[in-house]
Amino acid sequence: MKYIETLNEGMRVRDVYLCKTKNLAVTRNGKEYANVTLQDKTGQIDAKIWEPNSPGIGDFDPMDFIIIDGNVTIFNGAKQLNITRLLKASEGQYDPSDYFPVSDKDISKMTSELKALISSVKNPYLSKLLDSFFGDAAFMKTFTSHSAAKSIHHGFIGGLLEHTLSVAQLCDNAAGHYSFLNRDLLVAGAILHDIGKTKELSAFPENDYTDEGQLLGHIIIGSQMVSGHIASIEGFPKKLSDELVHMILSHHGELEYGSPKKPAIMEALVLSFMDNMDAKVETMNEAIKSKDPVNADGWLGFNKLLDSNIRRTGL
Repeated sequence: MKYIETLNEGMRVRDVYLCKTKNLAVTRNGKEYANVTLQDKTGQIDAKIWEPNSPGIGDFDPMDFIIIDGNVTIFNGAKQLNITRLLKASEGQYDPSDYFPVSDKDISKMTSELKALISSVKNPYLSKLLDSFFGDAAFMKTFTSHSAAKSIHHGFIGGLLEHTLSVAQLCDNAAGHYSFLNRDLLVAGAILHDIGKTKELSAFPENDYTDEGQLLGHIIIGSQMVSGHIASIEGFPKKLSDELVHMILSHHGELEYGSPKKPAIMEALVLSFMDNMDAKVETMNEAIKSKDPVNADGWLGFNKLLDSNIRRTGL
């Protein structure tokens, strides 16, 4: 496959790309043409279809995979594709991993590690609750392929799994260090803390906020999901239920960060720290991987999300 980042002026291209956007426009001479944005995992490129009604241009919509014939040109200093032929691709003609960012960690291995943590929870009610989610094959498929964010951190296929597993492992380690923590409650809360993101964000290729996500957010959605499953487990202790739901409601730590409650129990406090640490570390990691140093000292410039000028270690 010819990835977008490798395309250069003058190249002839025949390959499959994701159509991210499509809109019709009219030239100054009144001639209709189409603006299209093509995407693969390396980036996006603007494309033009100057003869959108020609026999060589098939029907297609945004979020379709399309086989295109075209030439790479330069317009206003930016690369652009002029498409001469186009056909909608069928399943099997493309590999989704070529078009979306994917965790560089083994998803199967992470899934096994998450299941092992779930199996380690001994409290019978928390164990049943976790199994009610992660014992469901359809939910597990959604969870392991979902992103953890639209763009800030872990915004890739497998990102929600990677972030959740990391936070749960950090919490498990904390429980080993601080013996007074309720280990089962802490680990269960860590595994469930971002479960609402399966409904807050749509699946790839969109990976965008749903109506539910815009109106409620993943914290409220997650608390509702967990409360609903708890209600189906006979005899689930109310105190344990309240503590677990509180952990979800408070896991962003501060009211200004979207949590409707601040941590009021030790396990909620630890979860908020571990969630924040993993998110911040990954945010910096992604920033470092995506940018080259702006000068010989290795500094990458100011990062708005981290509110700091950052650089790689050891340069």
